[in-house]
Amino acid sequence: QVQFVESGGGRVKPGGSLRLPCVATGSLGSSYVMKWYRQAPGKQRELVAIITSKSSTDYSDPVKGRFTISRDSAPNTMYLQMNSLKPEDTAVYYCNVGTSWGNYWGRGTQVTVSS
Repeated sequence: QVQFVESGGGRVKPGGSLRLPCVATGSLGSSYVMKWYRQAPGKQRELVAIITSKSSTDYSDPVKGRFTISRDSAPNTMYLQMNSLKPEDTAVYYCNVGTSWGNYWGRGTQVTVSS
C-alpha cells in the first residue's frame, strides 16, 4: 500500500516562499496522478495542483503562476514550490496520489502566511 509524509510547512510573511516535499512509500505503478490539496478552517478541501506519471501538470486559478508542482522518481517524491504567498494561501496542505489500485492521502502540513 501507498503512504505519504508531507513536510516543509511553516509560517512565512506575505510575499515569501515555501517548498513542500511529500515522500511516498509503496509502489505507485506505471500510471498515476499526484495532487496537492489544501483546506483552510471552515472551508472545503481545495485542489491546488496536479502532476501525472507522464509529467503533465495543471493548477487551480488562485495559484497559477505562483506555485509549481514537480516530482522525483528515486525516491518517489512530489514537491510543491510556493512563491509570492498570500494570507489566503494559509491552509493545511495535503498530498494525494491516485493509482490503478487505490487513492491515498498524506496527513497534511500546516502553512501559515501572515505578517
